[in-house]
Amino acid sequence: MKKLSTLLFISLATYGLEAQSLIQTYKNRADMVSQTNVTTLMQEFGNLGVKTTGSTANTDALNWLKAKYLSYGYTASQMSEDSFTFGSNNTSAKNLIITKTGTVYPNTYVIICGHYDTITGPGVSDNGSGTSIILEAARILKDIPTEYSIKFINFSGEEQGLLGSNHYANNVVFLNGTRQLNVRLVFNIDQVGGKLGNLNTAIKCESDQSGQTGNNAASLSFTQQLANCTTLYSPLQTVMSNAYSSDYMPFEANGDIITGFYENVRSYNEHTVNDTFANVDPTYVFNVGKAAVGALQHFAVATTVLGTNETATNALESIKIYPNPAKDFLNIDLPKEVKNFNIEITDMNGRLILNKENETKINVSSLVNGAYLCTIKANDKIAVRKVIIGK
Repeated sequence: MKKLSTLLFISLATYGLEAQSLIQTYKNRADMVSQTNVTTLMQEFGNLGVKTTGSTANTDALNWLKAKYLSYGYTASQMSEDSFTFGSNNTSAKNLIITKTGTVYPNTYVIICGHYDTITGPGVSDNGSGTSIILEAARILKDIPTEYSIKFINFSGEEQGLLGSNHYANNVVFLNGTRQLNVRLVFNIDQVGGKLGNLNTAIKCESDQSGQTGNNAASLSFTQQLANCTTLYSPLQTVMSNAYSSDYMPFEANGDIITGFYENVRSYNEHTVNDTFANVDPTYVFNVGKAAVGALQHFAVATTVLGTNETATNALESIKIYPNPAKDFLNIDLPKEVKNFNIEITDMNGRLILNKENETKINVSSLVNGAYLCTIKANDKIAVRKVIIGK
């Protein structure tokens, strides 16, 4: 998608809103975002190919999404499809919606959304990154009570002109000009993959400052809250930005309140063959995911009581691999309790390059420059990190 360059270069303090306080339970859940899951989801998304709306690859992506939600424990009754057609050939397309019912306001919805269709390339940043974060948020919050209902929505047809979001906003949220769903907020996540080599330390927080003026102030307020949550629940800095041509715009046109995330340093790989897993920054997506889970809990008012079945991610998630990029050696820092482990280094096509056991210093001097996956396995747990070899 095309990103407008106009920004709101205004200090957050200008808005005069009371700062939010960190809620430890929300942070605990944000910390459950798994780097391994994010990395694996983006890799799988990329492997599905060019997911142009109406194509076989697009249908494969839809079925992949369904399987993920079902694996997280969502039921068929929570899953719905919003079908639409477009073009002179009446090409068929589908949005996928997962609904998690709120405990206090079951008929008022926080929508977290992003598109899963791509053009030209596999679209791992635009928008496999957002898709992966939405999936992780759905996994983590599956059994967490929230006062407001949540709709996790995966749109198709976005790259052909916001077709999926237009259809949903004007045929489900509204029908024949009459509102059918009460929407508290639309939280859109689009192209947050970052580009390897860029300074990926900040995220754009987008607010509506054009179009229907009646919802501008509310959008700015929620975007301020989004920025606050980002700094509370992730290591990212924030940059205030205007909304642009993405999936939230049909909602904005109907008067709904919108906010969103977009990568701060633009990668410019979108809509090209270069929008691949090899060119994104999984650590950046992981950090955006933490911010998104923290913010979604705030927007939907999640319980602050940590459930007995809520546990932190597996111990391997705390591993550190350095330097990255590496030239001659990779060092592996593991938790002290991990004694026996296996390390595999594969190329981006899945070919095994190195296989080591119980070694924390790996000689990579013979590897060709490029991107690789480093997989650590121990005690039936797994962690995956992307590493760069550069001489």
